[in-house]
Amino acid sequence: MLAIKNNIMSSNAARNLGTSYDSLSKSVERLSSGLRINSAKDDAAGLAVRELMRADIAVLEQGVRNAQDGISMLQTMEGATATIDEALIRMKQLAAQAETGSYSTTQRAIMNSEFAEMGSEIDRIAGATAFNGITMLDNSASVSISFGSTDTISVTGANLTTSGLGIASTSIDITNAANATTALAAIGSAIDTKDSARAAFGYKMNRLESTVSVLNIQKENLESAESRISDVDVATEMANMTKNQVLAQTGIAMLAQANAMPQMALSLLR
Repeated sequence: MLAIKNNIMSSNAARNLGTSYDSLSKSVERLSSGLRINSAKDDAAGLAVRELMRADIAVLEQGVRNAQDGISMLQTMEGATATIDEALIRMKQLAAQAETGSYSTTQRAIMNSEFAEMGSEIDRIAGATAFNGITMLDNSASVSISFGSTDTISVTGANLTTSGLGIASTSIDITNAANATTALAAIGSAIDTKDSARAAFGYKMNRLESTVSVLNIQKENLESAESRISDVDVATEMANMTKNQVLAQTGIAMLAQANAMPQMALSLLR
């Protein structure tokens, strides 16, 4: 019916044009953001799953950093044990030197002074070596490396002071051949204790490095799953955008035609 009061065709064309523009706007939003889900109205269930995955990914990323910090801490401690090892070797060399009968009491006193200095240096290294304020060479405390709410690895320190190693200056010296012989045995035992602690630091580093690899794989898999839920399929969305662009252009043309229809009715009134 040809009418001038109600232009039903124009209203219909305007409604369809609005729908096309809404779809076109959504395609532009998705392509510009790279995300299929930009708000809860796009996919409420998918958004909830994505946010949970993102939280899990964030925990895994922090777990990797925690493990790497733990490795750095152990590297610091293990490096200090290498210096302690050098001091112990020198002490054993001095004890072996003092054990022989070809040195005088005065010469042994000089050797003993260096022997005591090496012991003091071991104590200094054990007490001064710290990572972020944490010392692990003058105590047997445990440090927990966390990778989540319940997933942890405990790293135990070692008492590598002279008292912990059984070579304190109050218990051994090399002022005579007999004492030097006793010192040799004590230092040999101390080296064994130090080696055990150093080995423990080494295999804990290996374990933490393995943990980092596993966490990175888990994170990668979660990111892949999150991408499938959240990221836009560019090819599909470009096809939708092209379709919506055509529909919008057609809608504009048809709206113009529908708005021209009342002019035809006016021509009958002339």
